[in-house]
Amino acid sequence: MGQRSSLVLGLQQTFFLPKPTFTENELGDQTGKVIIVTGGYAGIGYELASLLYSANATLYLAGRSAEKATRATQQLEQDHPNSTGRLEFLHVDLADLNTIKPAVEAFTAKEQRLDVLVNNAGVMWPPLGSLSAQGYDLQIATNVYGPFLLTLLLKPLLAETAKSAPEGSVRVTWAGSIGVEWAAPPGSLHFQKASTGDGEVVKEDLDNFQMYGQSKCANVMLGVECARRWGGEGIVSCSWNPGNLHSELQRHASWFQKVALGPILYPAKFGAYTELFAGWSPEITKEKNGCYVLPWGQIGTYNSGLEKAIAKKEEGGEGKAEKLWEVCWEVCRPYM
Repeated sequence: MGQRSSLVLGLQQTFFLPKPTFTENELGDQTGKVIIVTGGYAGIGYELASLLYSANATLYLAGRSAEKATRATQQLEQDHPNSTGRLEFLHVDLADLNTIKPAVEAFTAKEQRLDVLVNNAGVMWPPLGSLSAQGYDLQIATNVYGPFLLTLLLKPLLAETAKSAPEGSVRVTWAGSIGVEWAAPPGSLHFQKASTGDGEVVKEDLDNFQMYGQSKCANVMLGVECARRWGGEGIVSCSWNPGNLHSELQRHASWFQKVALGPILYPAKFGAYTELFAGWSPEITKEKNGCYVLPWGQIGTYNSGLEKAIAKKEEGGEGKAEKLWEVCWEVCRPYM
């Protein structure tokens, strides 16, 4: 494994970025395609929803707020009056594992296919001590456990759709971040003994900054592990750094953090192009399953430390992606 510096990779993903390579002009008609975008009614998710709805997709905006989803739906319909697509709200709270199975049941009661699941929603730097409904660190719960359970429960429908869909078109995409380069703790991801039972959970006694970076490393790992486990069933999985963007993700940032970040933030639509590439570009084939997408739509890589953490032990790595999957399974098993 060649050595790749987090500093250098982070700078490359922040400055002098190439133009988007896959936009609404390349997307093509999405009539008949069914897509879920978590957090699809705000920020980057909304911009992606706009691109997809304009291409006639059936689109589920998944999240906690029916009010925000209603406003987003009205705006999307106003902006794209000629769309023959359909917009639906899917209530799910990724920070409450109890809400996820009912959301999947509600979805599968209405739909017989799922072409793309975009795990877009997330939280960054919430107030210190913020916990999920089940008592886990809020960033780990919202960014890792919740998306894992949602994806796992939707997997049968994804696999069934892949049987008749064009090869490589059924996908799950996961939200990485520049945080995997600049915010993660040494070693990328760590575990600790669970407070109840004999199992383990993702390590929680880190500062807010590192907790976010660790959660994003976990997303990259889940993207790879999903590809390893489900690629044989026709499901393509990849993760992406959307880029440094103006979005609701900074809602918990301090005034100083917002001022400091301001000069390197781009419009949210550019992040939507990154996500569009990950979910729809023909460049991501089954041979590229598990890849990492950089702004604003290019297949790239991450630092050597994360690569080693992800690699299986028999390949000379640390096997953390495989272990993360098992940890997430145990955390989420009571809610399946």
